[in-house]
Amino acid sequence: MQIIAHRGASGDYPENTLLAIEQAVLQGADAVEIDVFAVDGELIVIHDHHLARTTNGSGSIYQHSLAQLQQLDAGRGQRIPTLWQVLQLLAPTTLWLNIELKGDNTVAPLLSLLKRAERELQFDVNRLLISSFNHHLLAALKQQQPALKLGALTASLAIDYAAFARQLNAYSVNCDVSFINQAFVADAKARGLKVYVYTVDQADDIARMAEYGVDGIFSNYPARSRQQLAAQP
Repeated sequence: MQIIAHRGASGDYPENTLLAIEQAVLQGADAVEIDVFAVDGELIVIHDHHLARTTNGSGSIYQHSLAQLQQLDAGRGQRIPTLWQVLQLLAPTTLWLNIELKGDNTVAPLLSLLKRAERELQFDVNRLLISSFNHHLLAALKQQQPALKLGALTASLAIDYAAFARQLNAYSVNCDVSFINQAFVADAKARGLKVYVYTVDQADDIARMAEYGVDGIFSNYPARSRQQLAAQP
């Protein structure tokens, strides 16, 4: 079962910052998950479109220019990074990256940036998983770049289980730990899907996910979760 650093090692470091991502690498995570919005045509790494929770700014990201946003403190003196900066940081590593699309104007800049990353960083797009709760974005992405791996996000237990993810030709279904059960995992596996579960930080949940046979968990504390997983009988 893989350990995916949720917004980086966000339990101990400011979420979605280069510092949190660097720490996830040092803590031995298998992958990193981040969130992106588009501002001024640039993909920035932040979870909320309102700034107050994670930065010293206020209002919405859409009320600011990219230059203004990059002056904000995202915690411990960190700035809001761009997706390009994250790709530069992870390019020399072996970790894969889950990019969650948050804004509805993210597909075109993402495709443009990935072409640049392949060309300038030799970044293998097979190391990417693109996820979203907006399944329309995933469908558009699949149509334009069929080779990309998609992660269909859900915070519910659908009546037809993982059928929606198969309909999207997704690679994985990314599920809320509060709703997932053994039947859902079995259904997803029968459809050829990977199963990744968020957000899993407690020892009992880690043990339950291992018992279900999920492929990976998103954790705010990757090193601690790795230790707890290793301690399972």
